[in-house]
Amino acid sequence: MHKSSENSRHPRTEGGIAAVSMRLKSALADDPALTPFKSHLKRRLALIEATQKKLTLGKKPLEHFAAGHEYFGLHFRSGSWVLREWAPNATAIYLIGDFSRWHADDAYRLTRINTDGVWEIRLPPEQLHHGDLYRLFITWRGGSGDRLPAYCRRVVQDPQTLIFNAQVWKPRNPYRWQSPEIEPTPDALFIYEAHVGMAQDAEKVGTYREFAAQVIPRIVRSGYNALQLMAIQEHPYYASFGYQVSSFFAPSSRFGTPEDLKYLIDTAHGAGLVVIMDLVHSHAVRNEVEGLSRFDGTAYQYFHEGARGEHVAWNSRCFDYAKPQVLHFLLSNCRYWVDAFHVDGFRFDGVTSMLYTHHGLGRSFTSYADYFNSQVDESALVYLALANRLIHRLRPRSITIAEDISGMPGLARPLEKGGYGFDYRFAMGIADYWIKLLKDVPDENWHMGDLWHELTNRRHGEKSISYAECHDQALVGDQTLIFRMVGADMYDRMHVDSQSPAVDRGMALHKMIRLITLATAGHGYLNFMGNEFGHPEWIDFPRAGNNWSLHYARRQWHLADDENLRYHFLGRFDRDMLRLARKTAILEDGAPQLLLEHSTHKIIAFTRAALIFVFNFHPQTSFEHYRITAPAGKYRLCFDSDGPEYGGFGRLAPAQEHFTLYDSSTEGNFLSLYLPCRTAQVLEYLGSGPD
Repeated sequence: MHKSSENSRHPRTEGGIAAVSMRLKSALADDPALTPFKSHLKRRLALIEATQKKLTLGKKPLEHFAAGHEYFGLHFRSGSWVLREWAPNATAIYLIGDFSRWHADDAYRLTRINTDGVWEIRLPPEQLHHGDLYRLFITWRGGSGDRLPAYCRRVVQDPQTLIFNAQVWKPRNPYRWQSPEIEPTPDALFIYEAHVGMAQDAEKVGTYREFAAQVIPRIVRSGYNALQLMAIQEHPYYASFGYQVSSFFAPSSRFGTPEDLKYLIDTAHGAGLVVIMDLVHSHAVRNEVEGLSRFDGTAYQYFHEGARGEHVAWNSRCFDYAKPQVLHFLLSNCRYWVDAFHVDGFRFDGVTSMLYTHHGLGRSFTSYADYFNSQVDESALVYLALANRLIHRLRPRSITIAEDISGMPGLARPLEKGGYGFDYRFAMGIADYWIKLLKDVPDENWHMGDLWHELTNRRHGEKSISYAECHDQALVGDQTLIFRMVGADMYDRMHVDSQSPAVDRGMALHKMIRLITLATAGHGYLNFMGNEFGHPEWIDFPRAGNNWSLHYARRQWHLADDENLRYHFLGRFDRDMLRLARKTAILEDGAPQLLLEHSTHKIIAFTRAALIFVFNFHPQTSFEHYRITAPAGKYRLCFDSDGPEYGGFGRLAPAQEHFTLYDSSTEGNFLSLYLPCRTAQVLEYLGSGPD
């Protein structure tokens, strides 16, 4: 189990009027636009501290409160089994399984041990065994039903009946960790977003062990330093991509055992990768037997009562973050994954949905007033702040990322500076903008100023992670960028000897889009598995509509490995792009500085980390002797998207050197460059003059 950091402060020193005032002052100084909403912000900051004090009684650290997983659920303690559940509306609870012939037997009846609705049963060691299947049978006034325990750590599905059951998990040889966790975590993140089940080339559901053996080496060779794992929490419907969670403490058994997941994470650490887990605390699946919905017969035990407890767009249930028991459950869930599986951090899914009672549906956030009104769920903000505080106490170098499209101010500011504690936020608008350009705007009409604004528009003082596309753009109903550009030619024109204007355009823009997205990113970059080499087609999980096929729920790595196909060019480009970014510490060098933007010519040039990036997005026109303002000195071409090794036409001389020229009329220095159409080139600064 993780220990709290030695420098963690006692909860009594974290809150208080003085601490809140200091944080408020810091937030207003960093973002003066918050000043009209000073009272709202002050109330929220005070509410964070008041809630923690209420939860911990002002006496114990937050991490002690967040240990519900060690109390609730099934445990083997002091030579006997003990199972506890919270079900305040229940009138009786029975443990059922093969041992009770799946009937409610008084020998396995739980006892209500307090007025809060906590139930308990203790059994001798011979009553339960590793691998036994079990459920709870719960009765309430007017009804009854089977339920899987809310805190159960292992859930399995019968392959014939498709029924889910909890499973006793006490292996004779529990997993022994081999690799130390990554410490410190990298300052610049290059994230590989991956789904274990569909990470295999074969038409099947992949396993944790197969992922460790076959995919982690690919990630490392490609130059990424962080692995973001999707769909880890148990979910009944495979096609939900893991975002309709039923058992929050159970690793999905369709990929293997808990020991297998630990092996995967251990292997990633041994390979130098930090592991970030998708954490779904924004909603829960509607299922009543497998999930939390109507667990004790009420619709409002974990969730809001009435319409507010229903997410109409996702057909799921919405947590009530004002309830102490819900905070206990969710905060303990954060701690559980850190303690038990050594994850290095979390990407919090659906944060926009959590923050607003309207869930962000059909809303455009155009003014600060949108962040400070009655439609903001301040209890959700408090929960997120406490979750961040907890996670960073358990492991100070943990990584937390917010998936928020609304732009809520302060979300990725430290708590000490008046924020809500996330380390990063996703720059989600960038991927949407690329789709808009490719879908709605002809290449010759792309506006370079608008593009630059989208790529660099981010909140001062908050770290962000950019991406050209993630898993969202790969699903059925959408398209990956490469498929939007190449279309049907992906099926028969990707051979290196084939000729296709669509393929030429798609490959050129695929490289340019990724390079400019990375080079302008705030503090991190993300790619969804397979997209680095232009994976064809879409993702479609097995369902009735495709006759339960796994054909599209996989990654066709063999395409990238075949040097007779053009995919390997894109994979090589992605690898070398990341190598350049890590070698030159692009993302640690502050914001990129614009040198030139010309919408008619479709040119963008900027400098960052002693590099000059020049992009010519024009579909037909190449330019000779094109002037780019630059600091005086000598430069060398160090990266060229048009290089033959990347499937380009090789119109630039490799490693060509350039010297700046002086323009007396402007009293400035410039480079005179050849800019082939649809290409990007990167020049490295070699010094102030000739050798």
